[in-house]
This record gives sequence, C-alpha cells and structure tokens, in this order.
Amino acid sequence: MPCPIKAIDSPTDSSGDFDCYVFIEDEGLQSDVLNYVNEAKKFDKGFNSQVSAFKHGSKLAIYSPLDLHDYGDVREYFRAARNGILRAVKAGYSKPLLFLPSAPKYKNAELNVILGALAAVYVPIQYREDVPDKAAQLQVLNVSWSQKERLNELIEKTKWMESGLYIARDIGGGDPERMSPPNVAKYVEKAFTSGIISVNILSNQDDFVKEYPLFAAVNRAARSVPRHQGRIIWLEYKPPKPAKKTLMLVGKGVTYDTGGADVKAGGHMAGMSRDKCGAAAIAGFMKSVELKQPEDIHVIAALCMVRNSIGEECYVADEIITTRAGVRIRVGNTDAEGRMAMADALCVMKERAVKENLPNPYLYTIATLTGHAVLALGHYTGVMDNKVAEHSGHGINFCKAGEMIGDPSEISAIRKEDFEFIRKNTGFGEDLLQCNNEPSSQTLRGHQFPAAFLIVASGLDKHDSSSSTPLKYSHLDIAGSSGDVPDTPTGSPILSLSQLHLH
Repeated sequence: MPCPIKAIDSPTDSSGDFDCYVFIEDEGLQSDVLNYVNEAKKFDKGFNSQVSAFKHGSKLAIYSPLDLHDYGDVREYFRAARNGILRAVKAGYSKPLLFLPSAPKYKNAELNVILGALAAVYVPIQYREDVPDKAAQLQVLNVSWSQKERLNELIEKTKWMESGLYIARDIGGGDPERMSPPNVAKYVEKAFTSGIISVNILSNQDDFVKEYPLFAAVNRAARSVPRHQGRIIWLEYKPPKPAKKTLMLVGKGVTYDTGGADVKAGGHMAGMSRDKCGAAAIAGFMKSVELKQPEDIHVIAALCMVRNSIGEECYVADEIITTRAGVRIRVGNTDAEGRMAMADALCVMKERAVKENLPNPYLYTIATLTGHAVLALGHYTGVMDNKVAEHSGHGINFCKAGEMIGDPSEISAIRKEDFEFIRKNTGFGEDLLQCNNEPSSQTLRGHQFPAAFLIVASGLDKHDSSSSTPLKYSHLDIAGSSGDVPDTPTGSPILSLSQLHLH
C-alpha cells in the first residue's frame, strides 16, 4: 500500500500538507460548504447526482454526493469517496484532504470512505513496474474526522485491510505472464518476509502427480513450459496464544483459462487471466492476518496456481482420474478445471484438521468458479455451506458480516440433487462425474453442484453432521463479485472474511 494516510485534526491544521478538499454528503460539512451545497441544490437539479468542484477559500473543493435509499447500503460511501478522489486526481491534485462524514446508520461508513478513496488511486502492478514515475496517483491521503479520538484507530484498521486488498488486486489483475504460477510464487515470497506467515512453495511437477492428481491433470499441458509450470503455495499463521479457531482456505489460482481441450471459443477467452482471483483474495487475506496478528486464530491457506493450457499434453474429457481421497472421477469438461485444481488441496486440509486435531476447524474454497453464479446472483459472492456449517449459522453470519462492511453475499443451498448430478454413472466405472459438457450458465444448478463435487472428491462427505468428526465447510463462488476486465479486481471476499473472523 504505497499511498500513505495521514490524520489531520482540522482543516486549519498548520501541519496539514494538502492541496484540495474532498467532501462526502451533507452531514458533518463545514458551515460555509454546507451553505454552498444547499444553495447549489436550489438552482441545479443535477447537483446531487454527480461530483461537483468549486472554490473554497484558496483551495479547490470537491463535493461527492451519496445515493442513499431503502435498498442502498454502506457501499454508497465507498463509491462516493472513489468518485470524489478520481475527480481530485483528474483536476491535477495529489494531496487531498478527505472529510469523513457522520453516518450513524452505517457502522463502517467511514472505513468504506477511506477504502473507496484508496481503491480509486490503485495503479496496476505492471504499470507501476514499467512506468515508475507514474506508480502513484497520490502523494498522501489526508483524512479529517469529527471523532478525532478514533481517527488513528480507524486509519490503522484501514491499513491492514487495504494492504490485503492491494495484494489481491496485484495478483488477480496481473496478466498471464506477469502473474504466471512461478511469478505468483515469487511475488508471495517477497510479500511475506516478516516471518509471521510461513511460506512453503511446492514446485516439483512429479510430486503433483502423486500427491495432487487432479491439480496435476490441469497442469499437464503447462508443465512442459517452465515459465507456466504449476505451483501450490502454502501459507500458515500460528497465533501467539492457543488457537480457539482454525481457518483453512483453498483458493483457485488459474492464471489463464483457455478452457483446455474444451476450448473457450467465440471470444469468451479474453479476461481469463482473472480466473486466479480466489487465490489472490486468500493471499490478500493472509496479508491482513499478518498485520492484524489475531491472538488465538490459526490460519492455513493453499493457493493452487496453475494454467489451463491447450496442447498435446492437455487432459481431456472421458479421462478417469483417482483423487487424493481415493475417489474415481470421470472428466466431463476440461473447462471445469477450477474444482480439479482445488479438490486435492482441500483433501489435505481435511486430513490436517482430523490428524492434527485442530481446534474448531473451518474449511473454505474460494474461486471464480462458474458463469452460472454470475447469472444467478449478479455481482455478489455465492455462499454454499455443507450441513455442518449451515447448522452453525455460518451462511447467515457471513452475509451479515459482508453487508455490514460493504462486501455483500447471497446464500445458495447445496441440495440432494447436486450430489445426484455428480454421481451419474456413465459406464466408465467412475464414482463421480466431474462436470457435464454444457457451460455452467446453461446447466440447472450450475454453481451449486460443483460444491457437491468438491465435498465428495475431497472426502469431506465422510465428515458430515452424522460423523464422529464433523467438519464445517463452505464454498464461496466469487465469479460475480471479483470484478471483470477492465475494472480493478475487488479483492472480495477479504472484507467479509475479516469482518467475520478477525474482528
């Protein structure tokens, strides 16, 4: 997070190094600015629907209105701040003073204002590296708030959250070569040098065949190209006190998805460098964990970085592959590679949870998995709990946490039909069907049945609510919430995970 944030006690603070003002909404505005805003509204019907700039003393003032109504949420503050800062940058200013509004209705409005301002000035990693003199759009973000005693605490909270979002944007938004699997591994190593998070990078291609057979199948066409060879990156945080909870996160990190042998035709391949946003979000969350350093939460993460390439070595439909958990699966569609990349790492998580008797384990898979999730849920994360997690109230709590912090989700249930779909036997002697050969967007329950596949392929079905060792598991499909090209990756669901587990 290269843009420093500085607390300013008041707009007349002599130590304030700022060159313009940015205001959000009417509440908490200085009286002279409020008078200007109220007068402007009388003769300009469009004043409250777009960003305005006017002179305030000797400086430029920028007013960014909110669009709040019954169906709005705290993200309106994020958007207003982002729009206001973008206007300041466009006007040629690099040291704005951002006034935080008074927003009693929304607990995290002030946090969203600062996060929105920082999101506005994010510069993609390749542009920062290629054009260093334009690596930052702001020199400093100055912040003023009427609740002065809480401002420094708010800024510190913002820093550890934004640092995670920044890493997620870098990895998720990097192109297929800059963020190829080996380059993601190098980036992660450089990002976690404090020793607080341990980093273990698996790179032996033959070991993948033995230990992660489904991942190895996806990786098969890419392994002959050294710069594209797969990596599984393990990150772990051990708390200073005995753990009361263990988070176990597995992320889809497909650095480019051609569709494999079932190639993405008709222009649908562009943008598939974003298919690694699940792993990117987990890497970002681990950065937030590193900076927050929770006292009693153990966190383990696996980033499954792989390229789904086309070639004579690529895996194809009708192959029978036995998973790490001993489940025979038949490949139905090579464009369903995300569940393949994650299933064996999820199995490792399951094994560790049981063998190491980890306290209160909670398993997640996070992935830009299906187009169906986008059709069904729009730009929201889909939350799918197994019954153990559902009975604990996870889905509702996760959605409440996301709603509170500006990273909302929708619950999708995993049902009996989803397991019946993947257990269809097609005469090959398989236990599971990996996928049908239609796009998820043209398949009934196209984003739910992959969660059932991950449960069975990893052996988690042996740890359901009737088991002596039940394990909570949730699959998060972020295909709709992660952000599409050309927009900057959102970093979802970092904020939800942080709000639910780290606060």
